[in-house]
Amino acid sequence: MLLDQKILIVDDEEDIVKLLRTVLIKEGFEHVFTAGSAEEGWTLFQDKQPDLVILDIMLPDGEGYDVCKQIRSVSNVPIFFLSAKTEEIDKILGFAIGGDDYITKPFSPKEVAYRIKARFRRTDHRPDKKKEHILRAGPFELDQQKVELKKNGDIIELKPKELGLLTHFLKHPNRIISKESLYDHVWGEESFGYDNTVMVHIRRLREKIEEDPSNPQYLVTVKGLGYKLALKESAQ
Repeated sequence: MLLDQKILIVDDEEDIVKLLRTVLIKEGFEHVFTAGSAEEGWTLFQDKQPDLVILDIMLPDGEGYDVCKQIRSVSNVPIFFLSAKTEEIDKILGFAIGGDDYITKPFSPKEVAYRIKARFRRTDHRPDKKKEHILRAGPFELDQQKVELKKNGDIIELKPKELGLLTHFLKHPNRIISKESLYDHVWGEESFGYDNTVMVHIRRLREKIEEDPSNPQYLVTVKGLGYKLALKESAQ
């Protein structure tokens, strides 16, 4: 039986990628995409909108952990870490930053395929599955699978951190959110120097979603407390 879910493999070990892709295709997954670096993986994620990501931790241009943070800033798609690191602390970190499974090398490709199938079985039965990746609030509509924002039906291009911020606001409309909390959710790092970082990205986000960025209607500052996405109650 052919399966329509899309899978993205991000790993620089060609033999492993080739073997895993071959097994996944034999198990019915028609759409399997591969990337050999963190940059290529993030680009393909945005382009192909996969339903699941298999992510190596050690990549030639960075760590899979960083790619995971980028993905988590805009999407809840399942992420399976694939790594030669077997220490408990590595596994804990993988789950802590948003991973859904952690598979150590060497591994059985067939087992990976069945873990993926099991994951999809647990999610496919949910009601309104096709709609739950859409966030709507006020004039905004964010498709977390397509990584696409619309305001009043018009597409607005946002960078990853801007998308991450707006995603968090859309999940909590009319709620005051501190700068520290925003930094923790979007950047997922130690909050040293977070204040200026958040302010800069809020300003850039306003320039794209507000009619008058210097007098924002939606993304407003609550002095001394943080920011909130101000929407009419009926618009939520």
